[in-house]
Amino acid sequence: MSATQAKSFLLAIDQGTTSTRAVVYNQAGQCLGSSAQELKQYYPQPGWVEHDPEEIWQSVAHVVPRAISAAKISADQLAALGLTNQRETCLFWDRKSGKPVGRALVWQDRRTTDFCRQHQGDEPWIFQRTGLVLDPYFSATKMRWILDKDPSTRSQAEAGRLAAGTIDSFLIWRLTGVRVHATDRTNASRTLLLDLKTATWDEELCRYFEIPMPMLPEVRPSAGDFGVTKGLSFLPDGLSITGVAGDQQAALVGQLGFEPGNAKCTYGTGAFYLIHTGSQLVHSKHRLLTSIAASTEGPIQYVLEGSIFIAGAAVQWLRDGLKIIESSSAVESLAEKADPNQPMIFVPALVGLGAPHWIPEAHGVLFGLTRGTSVPELARATLHGVACQVADLVEAACGDFGQPMESLRVDGGMARNAWFLQCQADLLGIPVLQARESECTALGAAFLAGLRIGLWPNAQNLRGLIQEAKRYQPRMSPDEKDRQLRQWRKAVRTVIDFYRS
Repeated sequence: MSATQAKSFLLAIDQGTTSTRAVVYNQAGQCLGSSAQELKQYYPQPGWVEHDPEEIWQSVAHVVPRAISAAKISADQLAALGLTNQRETCLFWDRKSGKPVGRALVWQDRRTTDFCRQHQGDEPWIFQRTGLVLDPYFSATKMRWILDKDPSTRSQAEAGRLAAGTIDSFLIWRLTGVRVHATDRTNASRTLLLDLKTATWDEELCRYFEIPMPMLPEVRPSAGDFGVTKGLSFLPDGLSITGVAGDQQAALVGQLGFEPGNAKCTYGTGAFYLIHTGSQLVHSKHRLLTSIAASTEGPIQYVLEGSIFIAGAAVQWLRDGLKIIESSSAVESLAEKADPNQPMIFVPALVGLGAPHWIPEAHGVLFGLTRGTSVPELARATLHGVACQVADLVEAACGDFGQPMESLRVDGGMARNAWFLQCQADLLGIPVLQARESECTALGAAFLAGLRIGLWPNAQNLRGLIQEAKRYQPRMSPDEKDRQLRQWRKAVRTVIDFYRS
């Protein structure tokens, strides 16, 4: 075997909200082996969500060697490493020891709601600079909270002893033997601290959120140089980290979304709709978000994004909270059994409403409960509520981008649910294209890493690697679709009116 052939495999680490996964791919984009480990969620107070950074690191150390073993290759045969991660989740750590300062605050965390409401008048200029709304979702308000909570933390930060970042930065720091403090443009664009036009940290925003700029990592292109592995028990020294992207931008790459108009929706813990707008920075008129797309070096590329916080998490709630299903996959057969004469609407705002409403105070609400309501009706309403939210996002994005969508590519856990995808196609009125590869997030990280090292000369060479698994055509009449969406939007308005102060 030649050296070129021996170094033709790619490792992708996908550090998500509820689990960490490692996947090994070959040059044909095929998964040769994978391993995953669930991640514990901490809820110290209502609306607070935390992760233990050391548990995240240990999960990476656990899954990587198992994925390599499952692929039946040696770690020395890896050509490069790609990394993708839950975005907006942030933490601080000691620069010398690498030890985290407390837990990571997760993107779902709502503890900074009061700060955001008190400073709502500043949102217009922040939106113009960052493409983001002033919401607890994003990293800067969380970083400020950590600094304000403990004066000693702020003094250490101002003295230059602490580093700050999103999960990608923390993992890069550890993977490189505490040598590289870097992030990529996509993750940086989700912090409320980045100037979208220049892809650099903004001094005025850092002052506004009272975050010392020297704490922040260097911002690099997604297909770029992020150092090499050093001093690890589970990977050899010298493996290049050449692809880094936040999970949703990585999934767009995994769906081959490199050009204006390419769009996808990933159904994970939440649901995230992205449409590529090329080098055109589009500021949404419908309270969607503008972020940076994953790309190689060169002109900055952008996406419009609609984010909803609860998608697969709603099914998890049925399983773990209400304990009415034994497994997430059981929700599909239950929804099929629901009585059509028992219609229900579920607004799954379990951690607030995301785009296009941005009401962090909102809670989930069920409409239409009767004595005849049973588990199948609740299962159907849960899936229907997620699909309605995505329909709202697509409509808003089409209004901003100025052209209708012809189809929607989908991936993620809920994209394995046939009933749900048919419901989504019906409510959109366009075909829904199910990805053959459900883990497009990890695949996108691998594509970025491979593009950087020349495993593929350019994105066009990836076209033949991706195929759709199934196409779902809309079956519902336009009148019925409109009726259901009117009812849904009436329910959402009611929730907003009830909870918004």
